[in-house]
Amino acid sequence: MSEPASSSSGSNARRLLSFALGTAVGRAVLRRAGSPELLRRTNFRGREVTLAGGPALAAGASVGAAAGAPTPAAAAAALTAGLGAGAVGLYDDVVGARPEQKAAKGLKGHLAALREGRVTSGLVKVAGVGAAGLAASALLAADPGRRRASRTGLVADVLLGAGVIAGTANLLNLFDLRPGRAIKAGALLGAPLMPGRAGGLAAGPLGAAAGVLPDDLGERAMLGDCGANAYGALLGVAIAARTGPAGRAAVLAGLVALTAASEKVSFTQVIQSTPGLRELDALGRRP
Repeated sequence: MSEPASSSSGSNARRLLSFALGTAVGRAVLRRAGSPELLRRTNFRGREVTLAGGPALAAGASVGAAAGAPTPAAAAAALTAGLGAGAVGLYDDVVGARPEQKAAKGLKGHLAALREGRVTSGLVKVAGVGAAGLAASALLAADPGRRRASRTGLVADVLLGAGVIAGTANLLNLFDLRPGRAIKAGALLGAPLMPGRAGGLAAGPLGAAAGVLPDDLGERAMLGDCGANAYGALLGVAIAARTGPAGRAAVLAGLVALTAASEKVSFTQVIQSTPGLRELDALGRRP
């Protein structure tokens, strides 16, 4: 059944507001942040860039998604996921650059460090993104408009939603290896989420990403864990808001499969060897 005309008009207005606000806030934060020494990094080509693109995207995407959310509970979930994942991502971006932190690579490396009594910034990020995803999923489940389930079904629904939110945050981070790649991957994921009552939850992140994209492609700024995690987490909220347990389980299975594949196969090599993907990946990037 299609939405009534008045409801559809309201949804369109929320999506436009969400996209525009995400873009405006993202651009404003990026301009004001500048390029402090703490956030300067060298990218894959040896150019000096700033990680300020991450906080800019996290702030713009979170504010935009909350503004376009269909209910107060969904708005709270968006702010929790976006700002929470962005904060622990920024912590890892800053603290993880220290020499004593660089030795631990991947989840296995972080767990090995924990067994030695060291808590790495990467492990803090993993735990923080998971906690933000769990809290956001619980807020979505508490929405009065969501169909009630048994206690067992509710717990399963919340856990599946948390997995989707955290898994999407991690997936977008895996794509953040070349200028513009994570933003483009998020756009492909988020565009189908735009229609419908909950479309504003995806419009905000896409608007913020559009605002940061020119600096990302121009190799003036990069997303880092802060931006990629927040971007992915908010798209995860948009997915969780429009799916039930079966849909969440299917999405989570796909996220787990892609994450496992990334341990065995280089996404960069796959993209470079696949016509269409190769050209899309390079679109707008400096030669």
